[in-house]
Amino acid sequence: MENENVTIRPYEAATDLEKLSKIWFDASLKAHPFIGEPRLVEQRRLIEEEYLPKAETSVACLNGEAVGFISLLGSFVGGIFVAPDRQGLGIGRRLISHALERKGELSLEVYTANEQAVRFYATLGFQEMSRRDVDDFGLPFPNAALFLKG
Repeated sequence: MENENVTIRPYEAATDLEKLSKIWFDASLKAHPFIGEPRLVEQRRLIEEEYLPKAETSVACLNGEAVGFISLLGSFVGGIFVAPDRQGLGIGRRLISHALERKGELSLEVYTANEQAVRFYATLGFQEMSRRDVDDFGLPFPNAALFLKG
């Protein structure tokens, strides 16, 4: 179901950091329970101090409220997260479409255990390019590298 009330705007650190950090944390708890809450708490600090400030982030708003975001490093999707209570409304699709229009192609990595995300990307036409058995932290959480050409 597409939601026509969704707008996408650039990230503003002064007003968005706390809200996007919460969206990231809540969505990560739902999507990545295998990582464990203590490790997600550690990663949240990295999200706030490293990833959000360095990435090109677009914020999805529903009736003016931030409900999701996509962070890009060039054409690589460093992260896309939608508040758990707003998932299934087409917000993620809008964020991917917005990024694809701007970049022409997108690549990303997804935890293969995150079946909902794997299905989401397949529905959008992403193709699997490769897999690895460990994540960026060297932990045994398999990842798939995906690619989409606009």
